[in-house]
Amino acid sequence: MNNTSHWLLRARLKTRQLLLLVALAEEGNILRAALVLNMTQPAASKLLKDLEDFLEVRLFDRLPRGMRPTWSGETMIRHARVALSSLNQAHDELMAARSGQLGEVRLGAITSPGLMLVPDAVAQVKAEHPHLHISIQIESSDVLMERLTQNKLDILVARLFAQHDQTVLRYEPITEEPVCAVTRLDHPALRVARLTLRHLTDYGWIVPPSGSVLRHRFDLMHQECNFPVPTNLVETSAPLFMTKMLQRSDMVGVLAMDVARYYTEHKMLAILPVAMPCQMDSFGIITRRDRLPSPATKVLLNAIKATAFSVYGKRLEVTSDSDVQRYLNPL
Repeated sequence: MNNTSHWLLRARLKTRQLLLLVALAEEGNILRAALVLNMTQPAASKLLKDLEDFLEVRLFDRLPRGMRPTWSGETMIRHARVALSSLNQAHDELMAARSGQLGEVRLGAITSPGLMLVPDAVAQVKAEHPHLHISIQIESSDVLMERLTQNKLDILVARLFAQHDQTVLRYEPITEEPVCAVTRLDHPALRVARLTLRHLTDYGWIVPPSGSVLRHRFDLMHQECNFPVPTNLVETSAPLFMTKMLQRSDMVGVLAMDVARYYTEHKMLAILPVAMPCQMDSFGIITRRDRLPSPATKVLLNAIKATAFSVYGKRLEVTSDSDVQRYLNPL
């Protein structure tokens, strides 16, 4: 038995202590936290004191009008949230299995793989396991990473940046993401011979919001080409708004190439024949190392990896796990 197991046995942590830590973090007051947990204030105070005595640290500073977590308290609160979330997931899996369902997987993706990779992978899983519940969120990498940290997502198809704590993350790169300029189908720039960025200056651009990676690369691209950064801009992260705006104006948009190709295939937009040297970093599959994936999560991971090969030509190792089959085929 390892040291961690010995510690857990000695600590005899109670679920109500974990619940109390989270309630105190959210309420900032022992009385309100006790009310949330349907216990008396003295009982809540004793639970907290017992935990502090065992850990030999102060978890909360007692203030005149409430309580504030110390650094040690913040650490315990963070892990209490993860532990409680895992217990909730365990309960959900058990209840789903009892009712004949196969559990839930929560997937987050950035726009390009959300359009080109995720639908085929999800369709494959649903064809084989129609009762497995899958929820999808399409957001920026930073938003998705925060939700993964909070245990609100199980799998990401997104970018991993230097500021992310890579010691607890598993990253499997899939492909880089070129970008392009797009317009409406009858845009006058399509008739310009040897089109360059300089030709597009007067049309105005629809770009991602400031602070986004693509916007930063877009601005750098103009600076490196010794062009002034455009000031005639519309900022949006909504592809549907961009599409409609481009169709109703002479403005030019910047999109990931895969997304742009989808629009051109459906004759909604045209890709301009102009070099856009602002390629995005690669994206890939991101999961947490400190959490065991559920069998249902492994099923979706395998489907994503198989689909990545057919879409991008990227071969990723697919899990072969007998536990997955026992879970999905309990009879």
